[in-house]
Amino acid sequence: MTDTAPALPSLLEGVRIIDTSSVLFGPYATQWLGDLGADVVKVEGLDGDNTRHIGPARHAGMGAVFFGANRNKRSIAVDMKHPEGRRIMLDLCADADVFVTNIRRLAVQRLGLGYAALAAHKPGLIYAHAVGYRQGGPYEDAPAFDDTIQAISGLAALQGTVSGEPTYVASAVADKVSGLTLALAIVAALRHRDRSGEGQYIEVPMFETVVAFNLVEHQYGRVFDPPTGPAVYPRVVSPHRRPYATTDGHVAVMPYTDAHWRKFFALIGQPELAQDSRFSGIGARTRHIDALYALVAVAMAGRSTRDWLLALGQAEVPAVAVQSTEDLFDDEHLRATDFFRAQQHPSEGAIVQVSPPVHFSRTPARLHRHAPRLGEHSQEILRGLGYAEDRIASLVAQGAVSLAPDEPDEPAGG
Repeated sequence: MTDTAPALPSLLEGVRIIDTSSVLFGPYATQWLGDLGADVVKVEGLDGDNTRHIGPARHAGMGAVFFGANRNKRSIAVDMKHPEGRRIMLDLCADADVFVTNIRRLAVQRLGLGYAALAAHKPGLIYAHAVGYRQGGPYEDAPAFDDTIQAISGLAALQGTVSGEPTYVASAVADKVSGLTLALAIVAALRHRDRSGEGQYIEVPMFETVVAFNLVEHQYGRVFDPPTGPAVYPRVVSPHRRPYATTDGHVAVMPYTDAHWRKFFALIGQPELAQDSRFSGIGARTRHIDALYALVAVAMAGRSTRDWLLALGQAEVPAVAVQSTEDLFDDEHLRATDFFRAQQHPSEGAIVQVSPPVHFSRTPARLHRHAPRLGEHSQEILRGLGYAEDRIASLVAQGAVSLAPDEPDEPAGG
């Protein structure tokens, strides 16, 4: 897998990350770090990351969802409960800058891979723990998944203000927001280590991360003590805030400034509404948002999507047509910016990957490694640690390590 970017050093070139995380939270974070040039060693159990088995697949263990969070990584399959498996983990960490895990606190301690043990083995190591809840509270050892965090963080209830009952966002948003936060924390810790030589323990909890994410705007009246109102931003929970039906589709229209609203009111033949005390400023509009958006819904229903987009575009009022996820693959902007990259995977054949969305003029993010088969790089990684061929063969025979077969497994069924 190659990119067309010029051959310049990537931001994290020379950084090695040992990643024992699975599913989406941790893997999404480390994929970002891999995109930025880090050498990410994905350590999987002998059965592999669960996401290998989610979605359509050409071969077993290479499900579609796995591709979304595991490019730019090398895979080694290790039984970390095996004594020799733990030795491999210590050797990997001795050669690493960052250790990432989402193994629960007590379980990772039982494996002998807690922070104290690894920091004693490798001073300067950055240990990044992706957890459900911050230490010190009654939830600290509770299991956490995207759905449960959406529920407990207030997100499902916020969605319910529109749907009529608590509803999950139709995206694994808790995992992905937490993953981005984890990647940011690791980069910050690397910056500190570069200046001081000090490693450290990082804990990124999903619950607190998503609560902080939700409360950016929704802390609202609870910013003040005593509160001046509820913890909810009225505009974004209005049942009338939605893409509006036209005669033949739906349009998202977003008048925001006073100038936008004056132009919109003129377009619908009601310019006097700009002087209405309910709508004359952003504060007033926020207080009367339901009435305002209900008015927009009625107005939008009378014209076609094309007519609205043309009129709103000429008036410089922000608006777009609603697209499905299928539509994205034909989006003219994404095509023009080469966002989707056709790749040839060595075992899975032709695939399509999204390119890293950020642009660096001097240190580009790149698609430089395909999503690996389970254990595809076990032998390469162990050789890099200095393991002789007979020792590697012995580890495989003992069940401490597995290697990817020379040929992929039989095609997946279903």
